[in-house]
Amino acid sequence: MRILLLADIHSNWPALAAIDEEFDACFFLGDLVDYATDPVPCVEWVQEHATCWIRGNHDHSVAQRVTVRPTGTFRQISAAMRDHHFKVLSDEHLTWLARMPVTHHVTCGGHRFLLVHASPRDPMDEYVGESPDQWKIRLDHVDVDFVCVGHTHVPMQLDVDGTQIINPGSVGQPRDGDPRAAYAIIENGEVEFRRVEYDINQTLLHMCKSKIDPRIVAQTEQVLRNGGAQNGNA
Repeated sequence: MRILLLADIHSNWPALAAIDEEFDACFFLGDLVDYATDPVPCVEWVQEHATCWIRGNHDHSVAQRVTVRPTGTFRQISAAMRDHHFKVLSDEHLTWLARMPVTHHVTCGGHRFLLVHASPRDPMDEYVGESPDQWKIRLDHVDVDFVCVGHTHVPMQLDVDGTQIINPGSVGQPRDGDPRAAYAIIENGEVEFRRVEYDINQTLLHMCKSKIDPRIVAQTEQVLRNGGAQNGNA
């Protein structure tokens, strides 16, 4: 059983389209939208190809039309995307985003998985780094083989008392210093982290054609080309 693990696509269609993998199942771990300007093909790809999916904080925020306070680089970028997203996403797209589950349990290939965007304690918003002690607290009463998360945009693998915590990193906006789209493959219980180059210029060109403020495009370019060399919240 070959599982493709994706997270944090963030409307970056050129990044998602660059991933060319065969898979038996695909788990999407939240945040399809925001930060870039091409959400429709990203949403429709997940609808067509993913086996199961969960809602991220940006999916929730866009679907519920939450106003973003533009404090910090990432929030400024997010705030600048909202009107465009509401223009290009249909009511059906927004309804689907709003109805994405916030957690999902699935058994696949003989292994038990819990999918959450952030953490089992706070599925959409909590940031937990690589501390085994912090994760041990959050795994109380969680009985699975794998907990698959996104949210931090940084690849991670931890073994906490026999439970594997896997973050594949971000497809559309990596923040570990590597600008290539990040994802993971789980095959027969073994995890492999992978990266693929994509045409960042195409992402930026789409933003320009969408008439996004040039200052926001410049901020986004710095983040994408430097692999997230900025401070802020996802």
